[in-house]
Amino acid sequence: MLSHEDREAIKTELSHFAQSLNLSEDQKIRLKAALEGAREKIDQARQKHPGITKEEVKAKLKDARAPLREHLVNFLTPEQLTKWDAEVTKAKTFLGVASQ
Repeated sequence: MLSHEDREAIKTELSHFAQSLNLSEDQKIRLKAALEGAREKIDQARQKHPGITKEEVKAKLKDARAPLREHLVNFLTPEQLTKWDAEVTKAKTFLGVASQ
């Protein structure tokens, strides 16, 4: 589990992430739903496999990214998608999974 400090750091990073995309209210709602769906899939994997390793979690996150991005194509502009991709790269570095 993440410490309080880790959660706050991630919350700050995600806030910056969303702000840099300059999302409309509708896009914010749709992005939140997409991210919640991806998070739910990860949580389901953890429940089904309580002994899942950190490496297995990273693999599940990697598997969840492609469908999430495909969904984002439906409501983000090309410029926002470019920013999204750049922010995902930064986030992977921030989270220490740049090689994933």
